[in-house]
Amino acid sequence: MILAGDIGGTNARLALFDGSSKRPVAHETFVSAAHASLEAVLGEFLTKSQAKRVQAATFGVAGPVIDQRCLATNLPWVVDARVVARKTGLKQVTLLNDLVALAFGALTVPASRLRLLQGKSLPRKRGANLAILAAGTGLGEAALIWDGHAHVPLATEGGHVDFAARTPLEWELHGWLAANFGHVSYERIVSGPGFGALYDFFRVAKGIEETRDNADQIAIARDRNAVIAELGAAQKSEPAARAVELFARLYGAEAGNLALKTLATGGVFVAGGIAGRRAEVLAGGAFMEAFLDKGRFRPLLETIPVAIVLDADIGLAGSRLHATAQLR
Repeated sequence: MILAGDIGGTNARLALFDGSSKRPVAHETFVSAAHASLEAVLGEFLTKSQAKRVQAATFGVAGPVIDQRCLATNLPWVVDARVVARKTGLKQVTLLNDLVALAFGALTVPASRLRLLQGKSLPRKRGANLAILAAGTGLGEAALIWDGHAHVPLATEGGHVDFAARTPLEWELHGWLAANFGHVSYERIVSGPGFGALYDFFRVAKGIEETRDNADQIAIARDRNAVIAELGAAQKSEPAARAVELFARLYGAEAGNLALKTLATGGVFVAGGIAGRRAEVLAGGAFMEAFLDKGRFRPLLETIPVAIVLDADIGLAGSRLHATAQLR
């Protein structure tokens, strides 16, 4: 048996696989913040699934993995592979950065679960570098570097680099965010909470009015960011619509930055929950306009395939592939 996990700031997805089968024999999603540790989640899952003889376990974790230890970025967990193995009885435990797991998983996604934003063909699975970024609870970025024979994963914390404003509006946004939050990273605005930050900028700094019904709906929502994104995508709120459009533009700009920094001529995957749920927003034009707006390197970027990943379980797929490889 193989155990795979995709551990994010919002959800912890776990699945058991029998041998080389791609279909899980058990699969469950847990609310990450409702548990004190990964070991606690695993204990509940292993008990429910009555898992026996787990030969290898790989977990993609949202945060920097150093010496098989990770201080989760958007979750108060310290995940240590040795501690997990000792407390759960699992024999072989490996931690990956979650975006590395997503990158490997993206290579397994069928064409029907990819939406091409640019290019005549899908991202290449061999022969060139690939980049992946995923906005969700935070903003993750990684790359697969082609060494002539295979892809070598490159984990990054690129979502936390400085936000680079490009227009007068974006400079105004930067100043407003800096005054309210201090350091302004791309994750501050290209993430789930980013919808709320951008909406507040248009409402407060730009003075765009909101209807009473929309304001009440946002105020009582369990997830105000999701409601803002929904209202904006449906064009039912002017400040929300402005926020969603700018979100797509900023997401595209950083995707282009990542493509250049990794020379991802094989392609760029845009993954994560927001991409899957808001594919129409990213396909609306603003994303690709900003992706290509790189001066002299626009012609190079125009040759790079860009695809939205519509499959939400690619993190599990990537972790499964890694765990399977450990048994060879």
